[in-house]
Amino acid sequence: MVDVLALVEARLRTALGQPDARAAVTFLGTDRIEVLRFADGDIVRYATLGMSAQPMTDPAAALADPVKGPRAELVLSVRAGLADTDKVLRPLAVLASTPQVEGVIVAPGASLDIGEPLWPGAPFSSVLVAEPGGLVEDLELDDPMDPVRFLPLLPMTTNEAAWKRVRGAQELEERWLANGTDLRDPLRTSVRLD
Repeated sequence: MVDVLALVEARLRTALGQPDARAAVTFLGTDRIEVLRFADGDIVRYATLGMSAQPMTDPAAALADPVKGPRAELVLSVRAGLADTDKVLRPLAVLASTPQVEGVIVAPGASLDIGEPLWPGAPFSSVLVAEPGGLVEDLELDDPMDPVRFLPLLPMTTNEAAWKRVRGAQELEERWLANGTDLRDPLRTSVRLD
């Protein structure tokens, strides 16, 4: 069997360079999740490593398929030096363990909520899962395995998360775009939602 995580780490290194830090978290009853940090000028990127070890399973499925099913890792990009964003390592690991713990499939358009600030003083406790393919290309695996998708995370304020639940992910993303919102600003305020 192919070592999926070794291939995932190689893809991350190819796309983002060498990680300058890494941390590992293991939750009871789950596989180990690592979070790698990549510095790129004034941007810091955090990528999970471990979420894709097993395919995500539809909660309605009677039996989990150990080979087929969607696989993903999470990527968060923020501006460096404005906040203590390195404290996001544990919350990111929590989000990456969601498929194992809660039996859900994490896909673009989904909201994930940590229930506390992503880092000290952060105005965000949830993220919007964005479309993959921009920063890190999908990693094709041997058949019959699905490719690993690298899903960008866009932090949402409480108001934005509530608005997204009512209006949908696309309308929130359009609102951010129309207002020129810097989604990498770790201290930004909520976009105007009226």
